[in-house]
Amino acid sequence: MTVIAATPPRSRQVTLWVSVALAFAVLVGLGTWQMQRRAWKLGLIERIEVRTHDEPISLTSAKEHWKRDGDVEYYRVVLVGRFRHDEERHLYTVEEGKPGWRILTPLETSGGDVVLVDRGYVPEELKDPAARGQGQIPGTVELVGLARAPVAPGWFVPAGDAARNQWFARDVAGMAASLPADVAGRVVPFMLEAEAEPVPGGWPRGGMTRLAIPNRHLEYALTWYGLALTLLIVAFFLARSRAREATQG
Repeated sequence: MTVIAATPPRSRQVTLWVSVALAFAVLVGLGTWQMQRRAWKLGLIERIEVRTHDEPISLTSAKEHWKRDGDVEYYRVVLVGRFRHDEERHLYTVEEGKPGWRILTPLETSGGDVVLVDRGYVPEELKDPAARGQGQIPGTVELVGLARAPVAPGWFVPAGDAARNQWFARDVAGMAASLPADVAGRVVPFMLEAEAEPVPGGWPRGGMTRLAIPNRHLEYALTWYGLALTLLIVAFFLARSRAREATQG
């Protein structure tokens, strides 16, 4: 007959509390991370609120911000120049459940800089400029847009297809490289999302920047902390139950 040695009660208790300690540390760590994310999100929301209500700055100032710290997000920037409509780029998007495209058109300033301007959204059937009627504004224009930093393609965002003029991220570098050589080298490293302005024919529809950023990190943090507390309570009663069994046994 084979005899199976029972695990000593003290050893079981040690194993239990080591496991609880590790799980507790993980849960508290997740809650703390959410609180850190909350602080970052509150700072971002405050920055958006301030910058989107400030007076617009010049492109020169925006470039200085970028050169100094790479932070141009949500600054209102005023531009004066001419659109290069023949070189517009198409960025895939979904608005109100309907697939479509953001129209990114290079704007050439009098100083020689070229800025990719997100003029707004068009549905799939208006992707072709010829279908938009009077939407291609000629001559010199003045506009205000929100500066946005570039976003390179990643694991979950496919790379753009320059041959088909289809893009899936704010890949300023990739779009610039797809432009004629005499233009590509003059594209600034960030883009602008145009504010809502009347456009002949109504398309593209500007003012599409999402400014309402969800912030549920406190809720998530309390959930993780609550789980950590629940774990301790359950472990305490389990340990006490095992201690009673060991005493009675």
